[in-house]
Amino acid sequence: QVQLVESGGGLVAAGGSLRLSCAASGRTFSSYVMGWFRQAPGKEREFVAAISASGFVTSYADSVKGRFTISRDNAKNTVYLQMNSLLPEDTAVYSCAADRGPRNGLGRLPNEYDYWGQGTQVTVSS
Repeated sequence: QVQLVESGGGLVAAGGSLRLSCAASGRTFSSYVMGWFRQAPGKEREFVAAISASGFVTSYADSVKGRFTISRDNAKNTVYLQMNSLLPEDTAVYSCAADRGPRNGLGRLPNEYDYWGQGTQVTVSS
């Protein structure tokens, strides 16, 4: 069992930056693919970014490519999402998720992930 706790959300003006963190419990964090998803009011949960267990491979949604960066520190059991050039349409609850695998590649669907955090609100004002 893995517990995930997100932090770093908040209110920011358009064009600003935020860095989200997701701290994981347990000794197997370094073996999990990690992902970030977001859900805006009235919309389905959507994929944002994912990172391999080693950290060497990443994947991004087209809507955030070039603006967001996912990274991880396996020594600290933490995955990060650096968000730059934020837009009002980035407003959502952001959740991290862990995929215990095994799986080929990085999942982009919520049902490919086994553990979820409670989410953190990101609001971007225009």
